[in-house]
Amino acid sequence: MNETSSPAGGITPVPVLSAAQSATADAAAIAAGTPSLELMERAGAAATSIILARYRRLLAGGVRILAGPGNNGGDGWVVARLLAQQGVAVAVESIGDPRTAEAQAMRDRAAGCITSDRLDGAPVIVDALLGTGSRGQPRGAIANAVQTLDSARRAGARIVALDVPTGLDATTGEASLVAPAECTITFGSVKRGHLLARHLTGDLVVVDIGLGEPVGTGVLAELVTAEWVRSAVPAISPNAHKGTRGKLAIVGGAEGMAGACILAARSALRSGIGMVRVLVQPASLQAVQAAVPAALAGAWPDSDDEASELMMWADGLLIGPGLGTNSGARKVVERMLAAGQCPVALDADALNVFAGEAGALGSWLGGRVALLTPHPAEAGRLAEASTAEVLARRFEIAGELAEKTRAGVLLKGVPTVIAGVDGRTMVSARGTAALATGGSGDVLAGIAATLLLQMRDALPAGACAAFVHGRAAELADSSGTVRGVDLDDVITSLGAAWREWPPAPTPPVLAELVALGVWL
Repeated sequence: MNETSSPAGGITPVPVLSAAQSATADAAAIAAGTPSLELMERAGAAATSIILARYRRLLAGGVRILAGPGNNGGDGWVVARLLAQQGVAVAVESIGDPRTAEAQAMRDRAAGCITSDRLDGAPVIVDALLGTGSRGQPRGAIANAVQTLDSARRAGARIVALDVPTGLDATTGEASLVAPAECTITFGSVKRGHLLARHLTGDLVVVDIGLGEPVGTGVLAELVTAEWVRSAVPAISPNAHKGTRGKLAIVGGAEGMAGACILAARSALRSGIGMVRVLVQPASLQAVQAAVPAALAGAWPDSDDEASELMMWADGLLIGPGLGTNSGARKVVERMLAAGQCPVALDADALNVFAGEAGALGSWLGGRVALLTPHPAEAGRLAEASTAEVLARRFEIAGELAEKTRAGVLLKGVPTVIAGVDGRTMVSARGTAALATGGSGDVLAGIAATLLLQMRDALPAGACAAFVHGRAAELADSSGTVRGVDLDDVITSLGAAWREWPPAPTPPVLAELVALGVWL
């Protein structure tokens, strides 16, 4: 079997930062010798290029810019000047006098270019009111300006937000008063809040302004991109056979829950596995054999010798889909983990049977290559935290579980956070609400277990699996309506997901995430 390593060579990572980390990265770039005015000029120039490219047909009607008193407003003044130099009629409404030297300088530079003072009917409006450093609900004149933005949006105007839609917390994604953007242009990095509130950011465009690699910001997360996945996933040789592609054992499928193993097996077969053997309770055998004729099928090993024999056959192991949580389920998990040291993915009930015992699970894993794939409730049970806490601290919780268990952790959700045992974190923001259905996690588990077996590194395997799973949903649900799409469509779309990669971004764009039906 081919192997790969992480990170993929030659691919520039796109950082995912909190508001505080973003401020630290900006300060580090300035301390390294890039003047703050130069960064603001670059940000405005990059945003202008995106606006010209996306809205050129609408710009004859002019652009209205709402500029706040801080540096986000300074970015808006740069956009105003550069658009005006391109012959676009621009009106800037300054919500309070600029308070920073940079914003004042950019307002002065634009003074001779801005000729229009009112463009109430402009088809494009730029939200340059508040940036990543703002917290809490907008107040006073800024709050009134947000309401003006939202009224214009409802009347058909296209809202373009610089860095974040005003009122959106760049770290938590919380927003009590906000005008959703059709497009958010952000600088140098994705902010956590963007990914936690995709319904408010619209299309997200990350542009390069020369910040360089963030330093001094603590543990960083990186966005999983198509270019990175294509580089990380190992190629399957033209002369491969079923043995070299790998043999995966799937253990689960308690009575009445055969479907979970069926979905996992089908997705594994569509993700490049060579052979699948599904081990279920006897009552589920007929369903498995009928639904997945390409898979071998048998009953759960009921002795250590049978488990050892299975592990002599398998190159990788997936435990949990439809396993159940009765008194015998934990014994099955422990027996399989004791029987061999091959790469293992644990999902669903294989995690639930260790509720509150993350350390014990880590002991059973024994330092092998392993990937845990919980949803937030399962992660909460394992970490002894509420689901609400997991959702609020998903980046930290994933890392804490990885440290306790010495296993990679793929924490499902919007976004999906993947933490490695080395402290690295990756984030996948692909997918649609078509995945918000029972069995979606089983499909992901089959993809992840296949890649874990072939790559033997939990972090890139989990990151690639999350991306491809989400990408398959996007292809199956291209309209973003969700209705009329089921997991059969997602599994079928896996074939296209492995072949039809999104186009690489064109500089200065580092990454782009399309809203896919979440525009309000």
